[in-house]
Amino acid sequence: MSMSKQVQKTHFVGIFGSGMSAIAQYLAGTGVSVTGSDRLLDSPDTAKIKEALLSCGCTIHPQDGSGVTTNTGRVCVSTAIEESNPDIAAARALNIPILHRSDLLASIVKNKKSIAVAGTSGKSTVTAMIFELLTGCGMSPSLISGAALRSLEQRGLFGNAFCGTSDLLVVEADESDGTLVKYEPYASVILNLSKDHKPEDEVLEMFRRLIAQSTWSTINADDPKLHALTDSAAASFGFGGAASFKGAITGTTPLSTTVTVDGAAMTLPLPGAHNASNLLAALCVCKHLGCGDQKLSEAVSSYMGVDRRFAVTRTAKGVAVIDDFAHNPEKIRAAVSAAKQLSDRIIAIYQPHGFGPTRFLKNEYAATFKDVFRPTDTLCLLPIYYAGGTAVKDIESKDIIELMGGVPFKAIAVNGRDDVINIINESVSIHPDSAVLLMGARDPSLSGFAKRIVESLGGA
Repeated sequence: MSMSKQVQKTHFVGIFGSGMSAIAQYLAGTGVSVTGSDRLLDSPDTAKIKEALLSCGCTIHPQDGSGVTTNTGRVCVSTAIEESNPDIAAARALNIPILHRSDLLASIVKNKKSIAVAGTSGKSTVTAMIFELLTGCGMSPSLISGAALRSLEQRGLFGNAFCGTSDLLVVEADESDGTLVKYEPYASVILNLSKDHKPEDEVLEMFRRLIAQSTWSTINADDPKLHALTDSAAASFGFGGAASFKGAITGTTPLSTTVTVDGAAMTLPLPGAHNASNLLAALCVCKHLGCGDQKLSEAVSSYMGVDRRFAVTRTAKGVAVIDDFAHNPEKIRAAVSAAKQLSDRIIAIYQPHGFGPTRFLKNEYAATFKDVFRPTDTLCLLPIYYAGGTAVKDIESKDIIELMGGVPFKAIAVNGRDDVINIINESVSIHPDSAVLLMGARDPSLSGFAKRIVESLGGA
């Protein structure tokens, strides 16, 4: 029985969220009637996703309970939605089932030949790579992702979901709320492990369970924190001798990386060793699914990337502005390392993405910043992004600066974005060869801020 026959209407509370909007678009593409609400209904920062959802047949309501009716079959929520939300109250009053986003995704994953991509860094990029490589090899997969693919945007879509014609489905499996253990995919990919939302030992056990619930799996042999999973996984990828699927980095430029596997060289239009590892993970999966080298090489070279994943814009003043989703210490380290290939002088801006995560990672942030920046670099920490709710606001960005102590580079906690623009313009007037790196997650206005930075430097 098709999903559209099983459920006539699904209502998403917080439908503009990256994970929620992807599932909503996918379901709409399969024929399910979809409604949703969001507290940012009238925000200009969410206009693009609102338009995309409306264009694929979804109906959007204010988040006041009016979107939940007797015709609603189920209400889908994420971890970010609180019990006091009016839509939840309306669902309870009407005895309508309420399910978590992960439970809905788990049911979709179980009914497809799914590839679940997990890890504390690189999930969106590898999910996008696998989807694009499989597409380039003529396999017509579906997609449910946490970030928009530029290749899909060029086709007039929002970019984080797609309904293909085959049974293959590529999904991003998130460990942040512990829900990835619900998935039973055909294949699972474990990219890496570092401290992010939860303690590392907890996340390792989640990865172990995901592998056990998968028909086939592969792990990153180059990450020592994943070695405990070696006997559980069917395969491993890496550049070291322990991997069953081995590659070598055989070429680098400031904006590309060449990886060679079994004599076949493939050039990815993205820089950085982390992206070389991401590509190797994607190749490991695609080769397992039967893709050939020639089509893979063509698909790799035409890979268009993901929004806010090292998106580089060259400005009229010759300054490279990089917009990146980096929001934990390891992702920040990777983004800064890649940016160093573009310039000897980086102006880095980071907006911490919540009081809880900042409190949990404050020491790691301070240690990473001290280690990764050069004396010529500048670090600006914006105020912590507050997404609403009952967060305890007992930490500030200036606390991270104080934890760093004395550093050889300029580090400042700014009051707001106007201060950042002034710092950039002052620095670029003295050092026109600088690069600007904007990092942060969750806040939908960050893309607009990146565009504002570009405009302040003369436009693209």
